[in-house]
Amino acid sequence: MKLIIGNKNYSTWSLRPWFFMQAMGVTFEEQLVSLNSDNLKVSLSQFSPSAKVPVLVDKSLTVWDTLAICEYVNEQYLEGSGWPRDKADRALARSLTSEMHSGFSALRNELPMNIRAKRQVTLTNAAQAELERIDDIWSAYHPKSGWLFDTFSIVDAFFAPVALRLPTYGIELSENAAAYQQKLLSHPNIIDWVEDAKKEREIVESDEAGLEI
Repeated sequence: MKLIIGNKNYSTWSLRPWFFMQAMGVTFEEQLVSLNSDNLKVSLSQFSPSAKVPVLVDKSLTVWDTLAICEYVNEQYLEGSGWPRDKADRALARSLTSEMHSGFSALRNELPMNIRAKRQVTLTNAAQAELERIDDIWSAYHPKSGWLFDTFSIVDAFFAPVALRLPTYGIELSENAAAYQQKLLSHPNIIDWVEDAKKEREIVESDEAGLEI
């Protein structure tokens, strides 16, 4: 099984299934594709019709879209353990995952993930409101596990890129939300991802937001 991903410094969508699969002990081969290619769409279209990353290739099957990949891996290899055990918790976890998957557009645009950088930005009211929503969600993490629910699940993987975005721009959270953020940032797989990102040298100008500090 192979997971095609983009640059680790920038690709939030690639991080989500990569982190989920690593954390759940799923074995896969990683293939990195530069997001700085002049013919990016052509180079990515060889992997999927969406011409985007990530893409999962499992024998003759190709799955694209971050959430679709996580759902497939959960069903095919994890017997459903990628979601919380409790039915009500599963429904809530799916709601939060979908909210992250389709929303927070101001945050994405104004605070692109850029692990290697330290930047200063002035946020719009829309981005500030989305950060407040993130803070509210993260403040309600499970007190025993430290994750949003009783065990690590897809929803935690989906919020991991946000945890990595905020330090770049010096954005602080409330005490409880910061504790959850630290839970993500201290995970061994996230530490590995960050170390790999810092070794990269390619620059994607569209993700170099704000003023360098």
